[in-house]
Amino acid sequence: MYRSEKRSLYRFLSIYLLSTLVLFSLGSYIFYTSEKHHLLDGQREKMKQEGEALQHQLIELHRNFEAKLPIYVKKGYKIALLDKKKHKILSTFNLPQDIDFHQDYQVIDGHILYIKPIDPYHLGVAYLLIWTPVDRGGIARLQKTILLFMLGAGLFFLILGYYLGRLFVAPMRESIEMMNDFIQDTTHELNTPISTILTNLELIETLHKCNAKEEMQRIEIASKTLSRIYDDLTYLKLNQDYHRDIRPMDISGLLRERIRYFSAAIEAKKIALQKHIEADVTIKIDRDDAIRLIDNLISNAIKYNKTDGILEIHLDQEELKIKDSGIGIAKKELATIYERFKRANKSEGGFGIGLNIVYQVVQTYGYLITVDSKPGIGTEVTIKW
Repeated sequence: MYRSEKRSLYRFLSIYLLSTLVLFSLGSYIFYTSEKHHLLDGQREKMKQEGEALQHQLIELHRNFEAKLPIYVKKGYKIALLDKKKHKILSTFNLPQDIDFHQDYQVIDGHILYIKPIDPYHLGVAYLLIWTPVDRGGIARLQKTILLFMLGAGLFFLILGYYLGRLFVAPMRESIEMMNDFIQDTTHELNTPISTILTNLELIETLHKCNAKEEMQRIEIASKTLSRIYDDLTYLKLNQDYHRDIRPMDISGLLRERIRYFSAAIEAKKIALQKHIEADVTIKIDRDDAIRLIDNLISNAIKYNKTDGILEIHLDQEELKIKDSGIGIAKKELATIYERFKRANKSEGGFGIGLNIVYQVVQTYGYLITVDSKPGIGTEVTIKW
């Protein structure tokens, strides 16, 4: 899956799953609240029935005044009997301090308190209080059921979201595949004529004397530009399956070689080349990756430089630095310059793939790239090993 596809798929899944989670959480909370009240209502109804039974016992005791207590209470319940002034007559639990006698049912400290007024008074009892713990077992089972439901629903919607996401990015994938097929076909058709032009240019320069030096130089620059574009497009197509032969590479020698490669373009634009290349700088890298890294940086420094400008190339054991005196890049564009097909300035043409390839190479080897640029002053790119 391509990086752009993954990015779009992850964004879709994030929005989809987040919205689904919010909706399910809201629905589960409403369901949990409703079922919890239902459980508490069941307990309250049982307490009410127990209150009726206890009231009947009080009536019987009142009728048989000589009878002695006890009052029979079901297991799990505790009671308190209060007179009309709310003074305790009998209590099997510690009465809370904050009892509201205007409410029949109250939840206090994890317990349900049921207050049943007795009228007329029997044995001086005006209030019957029943005290029992909240049914935590039922609530725990309810929470477990909701949690299992959320996990099952989350897994289901994750799978469904992934499938829908793949459908969502399918048109993008088709477009990318079509573009890649086009690039592959184009590069294949370009390869033969480019190679032929460059080979014959070398033969003409070697075997024949030619007075049209400027014209030959233009042909050489154009041919090398086409060759570099071909290499870049091929790299973009094959990067995922590209086999790298990573070994110690003399970057100093390679950099001098690539400067000679671009010498015609530098001379044609009358750019003053200032170079400081430390000898025997060696890093572990694939040769083709190193060429792409150097070529794209130098090519951009030439392309976006001004006529009679300056090109500075610095290489030491820690970094490669290439600086030009060209048009520069606006600050708002710096955050997106590594994106494929992104061109900060469209006046010079190109495909907008150079810095994207540089960034891919840098990421592959764990290097650090920084770009410092000011419009009208120039751009400095630094690669730290």
